[in-house]
Amino acid sequence: MADTLKPPVRYTPDVEDVAPDEAETIEGLNQAFDEILKTTAEEYGHAVRAVHAKPHGVLKATMTVADNLPTELAQGLFAAPGRYDALMRLSTNPGDILDDAIGLPRGLALKVIGVEGERLPNAGEARTQDFIMVNAPAFLAKTPKQFLGNLKLLAKTTERAEWAKKALSKILQPFETGLQAVGLESATLKNLGGSPNVHPLGEAYWSQTPFRFGAYIAKFQLVPVSQGLTALAGTIIDTAGRPDAIREDVAASMHGLDAVWELRVQLCRDLETMPIEDPSVEWKEADSPFVTVATLHAQAQDSWDAELVAAVNETMRFSVWTGLAAHQPLGGINRARRGAYPHSSEFRARVNGCPIHEPA
Repeated sequence: MADTLKPPVRYTPDVEDVAPDEAETIEGLNQAFDEILKTTAEEYGHAVRAVHAKPHGVLKATMTVADNLPTELAQGLFAAPGRYDALMRLSTNPGDILDDAIGLPRGLALKVIGVEGERLPNAGEARTQDFIMVNAPAFLAKTPKQFLGNLKLLAKTTERAEWAKKALSKILQPFETGLQAVGLESATLKNLGGSPNVHPLGEAYWSQTPFRFGAYIAKFQLVPVSQGLTALAGTIIDTAGRPDAIREDVAASMHGLDAVWELRVQLCRDLETMPIEDPSVEWKEADSPFVTVATLHAQAQDSWDAELVAAVNETMRFSVWTGLAAHQPLGGINRARRGAYPHSSEFRARVNGCPIHEPA
């Protein structure tokens, strides 16, 4: 199959196409994030993340970069074999902390520690590389302007009573399940509460948006491969009377799991079928398969260790713009994130009186 694949597209700055009103759209995004942040801070008496506010577990892990990678994969962080400490944060996507009966997309944020190399602008001096992933291969919006429209809707629903969200989720989940049964999915239904309440440890996760991959361009995927994780694939969590059911089930699972994931890379091989500026288009594996470049290993542990959870939730941020210049985020959605991440974390730091910093 490799013989029939097109060669990977080489990165050049002109693969990006900046819209003339992008700065105005980004300012609108920051205003929508402010609405979410202020609403939740007033409700909780404490500032939380504008998205992915509710964590379900934090894991300590080790990432091992594969050796003998071919040149097109031996790029940036993956240029040489190595072992790194890492942190994994499991979450769901809204900016408010909801009863787990509301079915929502799962998120996984990965922070790799001790990474050497030229940093992205404003990434700070800490030697970390972040990967932000969700359990779906394509992003909900194709442009920053569409993203703003979705975020405004999310900002409005942040104020909606939780009982109403639970009722909406109960209605939407059967619709989404029916769509999946015939090979279709609705990102809109999922983000409004129609996602199946799957166990996050059994899920695969995607970066959805593209990134520079050294000399090339790529998307990332994290896939569970150890038997204990794959056995959880598709498992529906019983949330009846359990507002923190996901956290409880993740903790119960991790007490007995030796968990292994593969971090995989999908190289861009055609800018027409694998666009940079439209992350709502799934890059097909027939055009470019995902290939493993590293493994992530988390031994059995307490996934709700109070000290670690507090440190990650209160003093750290995860951002696609924290990392190496060799893995620069690409496309309009990622450019919109460049200002939104620090905007959100600075709000949390100011309201909570707790500076945001990177682990050493």
